Amino acid sequence: MTGPVRGTAGDDRPEGAAAGGDPGRPPAGGPRRSGLRNPERAVRGLGAGTLILEALVLVLAIQPIRMVGGDLGGAAIGAVLALAVAAVLLAGMMRRPWAWHAGTALQGLLMLAGLLHWSLLALGVVFALVWAYALHVRRVILG
Repeated sequence: MTGPVRGTAGDDRPEGAAAGGDPGRPPAGGPRRSGLRNPERAVRGLGAGTLILEALVLVLAIQPIRMVGGDLGGAAIGAVLALAVAAVLLAGMMRRPWAWHAGTALQGLLMLAGLLHWSLLALGVVFALVWAYALHVRRVILG
């Protein structure tokens, strides 16, 4: 059978389509569907991907900051590496409900690292905006 699965005999609607309704709209009073097969998993992937990207940018930014931005001391390099490791660890723990709050705190810590070097503040602001967007997408998808 190659076509869509049908409901009862004589019914030409695909299975799951509401009678007399638009198949793209949820039934009145029903939960809002995102269209994703597993929305929780998709949102976890978004959060984990954001944190992994942040860790990668932090590690790769050390040398350009040292060469162009001037004095990047050992404390600043240690802070960047610690934040990158924390981001990777949090990316692996996105199933935990507290991981989203910890990710938000991580963005604050990165902006606080701006006291060590101004470029870390700039990275912190950029990734805080990206994280805020990820939180917005999470709220829209999961409700």
